[in-house]
Amino acid sequence: MTRPFALEGSVAVVTGGGSGIGRAAALSFARRGARVVVSDLVGERSEAVAAEVEAAGGQALGLAADVTREADLEALRDHALKRFGQVDVVMNNAGVLAMGSPETLPDEAWRRVLEVNLMSIARSNRVFLPLLIEQGQGHVVNTSSASGLLAYGFDRLPYVASKHAVVGVSEALALYLGPKGIGVTCLCPSGVATNIVEQISFYGQTSSSPRSPEHATVAAEEVGELTATAVTQGHFLVLTVPAVRDELVERATDMEKYLQQRITEQAP
Repeated sequence: MTRPFALEGSVAVVTGGGSGIGRAAALSFARRGARVVVSDLVGERSEAVAAEVEAAGGQALGLAADVTREADLEALRDHALKRFGQVDVVMNNAGVLAMGSPETLPDEAWRRVLEVNLMSIARSNRVFLPLLIEQGQGHVVNTSSASGLLAYGFDRLPYVASKHAVVGVSEALALYLGPKGIGVTCLCPSGVATNIVEQISFYGQTSSSPRSPEHATVAAEEVGELTATAVTQGHFLVLTVPAVRDELVERATDMEKYLQQRITEQAP
């Protein structure tokens, strides 16, 4: 457990918030009394989510932002401070996916995925953490994936690498920020109905959609509620299906046996 945080009266900034999990989390934060600043690469999407929040009686601001540009994150911070006077919660949710066989994926694919999925968090840390540290309270949410805990998807290695890194970064941040009064949540969804397919780049011969474990599909709205609850209760790890926890225990108990079983399952 990290530190619980009361969303009532807070200001939450959500990147990648124009659809899917980001949109759902922004709405869930708002229902708990947060004022939300929603950003997305497509400004019309973030504006639409902000309009949803305001239609429900909340306060929101929708902006376009490219998380690969630190200047965009600085502008996002500055707009949040100008409109609402503070920033309390930062959810780093933007993500992309590149697919192709491991032996053919070009550097371009690796760079794009790491720039959006991992380096955006490094930029966000530089832009937003000084505010949270100075005020001595707040919460950070980093969106990883079940693929950041278990190596699903050998046809999307850059995604797997980036999401494993997000888990490690989040854990280290929890250790660093906890004593400073700031909580950290690492969201690791699996089988969530989102528009991630729009963010996939294909390289060479591969399947037309990402391989995923046989987990029940969870609505983005449910994940948004899980995320908001984790912030208010101070939970670090958020899973969307219990099977992931069970598989983590299985792997930790006997990794050689676990891996051999998975290799056997992949055999033609």
